[in-house]
Amino acid sequence: MMHLLKLSVGSESVDSLVAWQKTGRSHGPDGLPRHVTRMWPKRESEIIAGGSIFWVIQGFIRCRQRVLRFDEVIGNDGIRRCAFVLDPEVIRTTSAQRRPFQGWRYLDPADAPADLPRTRANDDALPDDLSTALADIGVL
Repeated sequence: MMHLLKLSVGSESVDSLVAWQKTGRSHGPDGLPRHVTRMWPKRESEIIAGGSIFWVIQGFIRCRQRVLRFDEVIGNDGIRRCAFVLDPEVIRTTSAQRRPFQGWRYLDPADAPADLPRTRANDDALPDDLSTALADIGVL
C-alpha cells in the first residue's frame, strides 16, 4: 500500500476543504469528489489497495481521504489528465508539518500521521506554532 501527499491550495482549514468538496465543481459525473492533476501515479495499484491522499493545509498535514480509483479526464485543451476519485469521508489526522511543494508526492505508510480518534475529530486544531514546537520535540 502507498499514500499520496498533496497541498490543498486555497484551503484555510479542514472545514474549508470539506465545504469546497461539497460544491459541484469538485465532483465527477458519479457525484464523488475528485482532484484532477496532470500526472498519473506509476504506483496506482499500491494506492488503490487502501491508500489515501493526505492533505497539507496551511503547512501541516491535517486530514486524509481514501483514494477509490483513478479516472482519465481529457481537458478542453485535449490533454490527458488524471482524476483522483476520493471517498467523501474526510478523516482528520494528527498534525505533521510539511514544507510547500508542487504537485503531489508519494507518502510511505510508515511516515503517515495517525488518524485522530473519532471522539477528537471535531477538536480545535492546535495553533501552528505549538504544533511545530511539539513536532520538533517528537510529541506529534
